[in-house]
Amino acid sequence: MIDIGVTKLIIIGGIALVVIGPEKLPGLAKTAGTLLGRARRYVADVKEEVNRSMDLDELRKMKETVTDAARDVENSIQTHASDFEKSWAETTAAASDAQPVGSLADFPSYRRPEKKWRIKRGATPNWYKSRTGIRTHASSGAARVARFRPTRLS
Repeated sequence: MIDIGVTKLIIIGGIALVVIGPEKLPGLAKTAGTLLGRARRYVADVKEEVNRSMDLDELRKMKETVTDAARDVENSIQTHASDFEKSWAETTAAASDAQPVGSLADFPSYRRPEKKWRIKRGATPNWYKSRTGIRTHASSGAARVARFRPTRLS
């Protein structure tokens, strides 16, 4: 890099002031600053693009290794599945030759129990709720007022 110290910058500034003049020096400094900023941004963009392309290459290599591994796993699963199917066919053939103890017609078919979806089932039993005074069902405000309205003495 260029080794520029404070004293060299002062000498360059003095020569520029004499050669360019005090009227044009601020505009020239502004232009030089904008050009330097553009150059730095351009260099940063190029570095970023190079890093992106390197990362993309690494990701492609990683993708290839993962797809190769997945393909190997798939092949091994297919070979094990075919071995299993062969052994299953042999076992079922041997089992069908033997006399079964009971056929499927002897057993009742599964029937899903009917749900009483209108009744809300809670973990607390109703006898405990009634003993402790917990309400077991919701009632409207008017119904509660009518229930607890004192009777008239006539």
